[in-house]
Amino acid sequence: MKKILIIALVLIGTTTYAQNKNQRASMEVDGVCMMCKKRIEKACLTSKGVKSAVWNVKTHELKLVYDARKTDLQAIRTTIANVGHDTKELKASDEAYAKVHPCCKYRDEEVKDDHRGGDDEH
Repeated sequence: MKKILIIALVLIGTTTYAQNKNQRASMEVDGVCMMCKKRIEKACLTSKGVKSAVWNVKTHELKLVYDARKTDLQAIRTTIANVGHDTKELKASDEAYAKVHPCCKYRDEEVKDDHRGGDDEH
């Protein structure tokens, strides 16, 4: 009986330990400027468990550090979509996208072309 109890405790401890409090991940998030950067990072940082969020305007890569015991990537993607930005896995609703600033309309080719000139300070 003691052996079974010890094995059960070891398995429970291993499962709990497997969830990383400093999980690292990266994902692609659509956007075009510094206003997008602020919006994306702020949305991530308001998610429970996200410790760090840094989005690169040029590469569209979002680097995250988060507590996997409190959140997961799907929840973070949902938060990003709710503020109007697409990820490869989840597209923002038309309503959420409509709320982003006109200079941040990354789905519009004309807006993307305007930002390709190197003026990312909008």
